[in-house]
Amino acid sequence: MTLETIQIDPAETPSGTVIWLHGLGADGHDFEAIVPELKLDAPVRFVFPHAPKRSVTINGGMEMRAWYDVDPGSPLSGTEDIRQSAAAVQTLVEDENRNGMPSNRIVLAGFSQGGVIAFHLGLRSEYRFAGLMALSTYVHDHEHVGNEVSFASIDTPIFMAHGIADPMIPITRAVTSREALTALNYQVDWHEYGMGHHVCPEELVDIKGFLEHVLT
Repeated sequence: MTLETIQIDPAETPSGTVIWLHGLGADGHDFEAIVPELKLDAPVRFVFPHAPKRSVTINGGMEMRAWYDVDPGSPLSGTEDIRQSAAAVQTLVEDENRNGMPSNRIVLAGFSQGGVIAFHLGLRSEYRFAGLMALSTYVHDHEHVGNEVSFASIDTPIFMAHGIADPMIPITRAVTSREALTALNYQVDWHEYGMGHHVCPEELVDIKGFLEHVLT
């Protein structure tokens, strides 16, 4: 699976890269407009991939951009799709590596479905990333994630943010994921906001702080 991407490069030589994955039914343009709003002090490259189009069970089999299928009657049905999508994102990481950006200067970020992929890849990678940024999302199959996490990922900074009124992914699911991670000794920087399934201005301030912390 080869992913098409949108790239936004800083005026100066980048000190880090953020690979940011969109949610179900969106595309790489979804968070493109956020880059100038962040007003980062550090020069950072942003890579926004487009997920492939696939049939999505929860939406009546409609074809749309999705990192994995969602079947409410079979919560683990998307596991193989998740693995394949994570492998495709890994090729983007390797592209950055070949261009001189080491993995420890790369943040994997994702919203909703995209966050599931960021978690899957970041927790299992044999290399430590600069950080994982998980927005309005969860850890897939959290009960068994401890069987697959890598030693290299244990001290990776993790930023988790969720809306307390999220109707798509209830905050309880995110809290359960956070607890599963902390039980494995991950350090999770947790944030919750009075919002639904989106990103709010207060959250952008916290995202800016996290990215500048791990990439400067």
